Amino acid sequence: MCAGCVGTEYPERGTTCLEGGSFLLNFVGCAQCGRRDFVLLGNRAAGLHGGEEIVTYDHLCKNCHHLIARHEYTFSVVDDYQEYTMLCLLCGRAEDSISILPDDPRQMTPLF
Repeated sequence: MCAGCVGTEYPERGTTCLEGGSFLLNFVGCAQCGRRDFVLLGNRAAGLHGGEEIVTYDHLCKNCHHLIARHEYTFSVVDDYQEYTMLCLLCGRAEDSISILPDDPRQMTPLF
């Protein structure tokens, strides 16, 4: 992974978890060839590990195939919530949790 290719290492992305794609606003250019172009996705792998879906792939320079960053996205169901995480030098780090129930108990206000 290459810190010279990104503006901010592991930027905080709140709840934005990407299963695919790239955060191009954080890409300042390839430290190896010096060009700022699109980013390719390579070596994509997806699988289940202990009830957790894990998707990994590499961000590569379109021109010289320099490795910019490795991306990891996870999805799991814990109790009544879908849990998402993302960790990537380019795309950043993020977590999200969404209720699978029609009404999210965390969003409900007490009646009394």
